Amino acid sequence: MNDKLTLKKDHLPAFLRKLSKDYRLVAPIKNRHGDTIFTRIDSSNSASLDLDNQPQNSIKQFMLPQREVLFSYHAKTETGYEFNPTDQINEPTIFFGVRSCDLSAILYMDVTFLQGITDSHYLEKRTNSVFIGLNCNQPFANCFCNATKSGPFLEFGADLQFTDIGDRFLVEVGRSKGIKIVEKWGHFFSAAEEKENKQQYQAFLEARGSFTRLVHVDQAIKRLQENSVPEKVWNQLSLRCQDCGGCAYICPTCTCFTITDCPLTKNTGERIRSWDACTFSGFTRMTGGHNPVSKKTEAIRQRFMHKLCYDVKKHGRPSCVGCGRCVDICFGGTDILRFINLACEGS
Repeated sequence: MNDKLTLKKDHLPAFLRKLSKDYRLVAPIKNRHGDTIFTRIDSSNSASLDLDNQPQNSIKQFMLPQREVLFSYHAKTETGYEFNPTDQINEPTIFFGVRSCDLSAILYMDVTFLQGITDSHYLEKRTNSVFIGLNCNQPFANCFCNATKSGPFLEFGADLQFTDIGDRFLVEVGRSKGIKIVEKWGHFFSAAEEKENKQQYQAFLEARGSFTRLVHVDQAIKRLQENSVPEKVWNQLSLRCQDCGGCAYICPTCTCFTITDCPLTKNTGERIRSWDACTFSGFTRMTGGHNPVSKKTEAIRQRFMHKLCYDVKKHGRPSCVGCGRCVDICFGGTDILRFINLACEGS
């Protein structure tokens, strides 16, 4: 099979309709409020497909739901507790139009949940997922994926990867799930010609040269590793942080969670996993009330140490993918770009 094909843009709606017959289809949809959100496509919203704007959310919420029942429990007087795993209904799902940063985030989540002790809930969703990526011809205003080496064009990880080359998409075939789709609906595709390959390469070069921000991620990593970030930086950021958790919730790689047992009746209940954030005051608070992490400066320090130091040491790369969403959402001005700029002042 040719690993580079083309699909005419006029044929995309029909192609997506075919996919939706066999899969749950999730894609960037512009809702009635004008917000672009990763949403399930159905007959009522397929016309609102938006591939021009960055989705405000990522696909993390589909792979790691904000609230997820892990299992139910029943207290039996004679034998103690009985635990019953919840029935997981994970439909085969195609995620279409996923930018390079968000696909890089999925690869990071794979390391978190599939290496060592495997998270069965995540594995089930991952196994049933197909990723059709979309390279970024034009970086968004707050993007810096070039500095985190996660974009704007993805080199691996997608099942199919689309690049806009005018009136059509150049389609690169990646993994076996992508091959299966192309083989089943081959009449939508044509073999890419040399001029179309050149158009894709030209789009890649133009995208690489279109970033408006110079973000010194590597320098910030070095400063953290050397413990040379001035204390005034942490103090300034801590004063501005409003402890809302928006940065962690919007981030495609923040995977911290808390576990809660929720009684349903006197003898039954559910164990719930829900999102948490290291900037929350209760994140490190112990049962007796003591908190070893000072909210004044240590919580915000923990966030950036995790992103740009601990994960680099553990995995060889930062867990920031440069999507810029935290910059958009943070009304206190404690986003990762501000930290990097403050940490690298005078470099």
